[in-house]
Amino acid sequence: MWDARYAEPDLVWSREPNLFLPPLVERMEPGRALDLACGEGRNAVWLATRGWRMTAIDFSDRAIEKGRNLAARHEVDVSFDVADATTYRPDQRFDLVLSCYLQLPEPDHSAALACGRDAVAPGGTFLLVAHDRSNLDHGHGGPQDPRVLPVPDEVVAALDGFVIERAEVADRVVTTDEGPRVAKDTLVRARRPA
Repeated sequence: MWDARYAEPDLVWSREPNLFLPPLVERMEPGRALDLACGEGRNAVWLATRGWRMTAIDFSDRAIEKGRNLAARHEVDVSFDVADATTYRPDQRFDLVLSCYLQLPEPDHSAALACGRDAVAPGGTFLLVAHDRSNLDHGHGGPQDPRVLPVPDEVVAALDGFVIERAEVADRVVTTDEGPRVAKDTLVRARRPA
């Protein structure tokens, strides 16, 4: 399904990073980062333009191809690989692990969270942004299946041993033909103790 969605020549998503990403990483010293389920690579490429050494994975061949093209247009190096975030086991740990809008039912959601959590180096940060379950009744857009919509407490529960720096439902303004609408997102930022 995702290969078909990414088959069109234009980007499906924006070229700009997720709106929560810049303020959440602006005070971090660039290091090694992993973007799980990177899609077309917009977040990975943005981080690479700011000095991060990026690894980005997605299970869609077409998404990875578009990510490589986007990185080439921005003249940055990003290591893009086709891989499944529920089973991926990197051979290194990262200073930042990012998961944006990876909406999966159980047990895949827990498997992807475990992959991300285990890939964080001591002193590193795990950052998750996802459509929140409250978006079904109080927000706009996103998946309509509650089984793929996490809430902050569920994500925090999977990050045992991490220092939770932020765990909340955040509003995100979405531009539509009918005017601006508000979407509800789960936002979790957590740090593995050094």
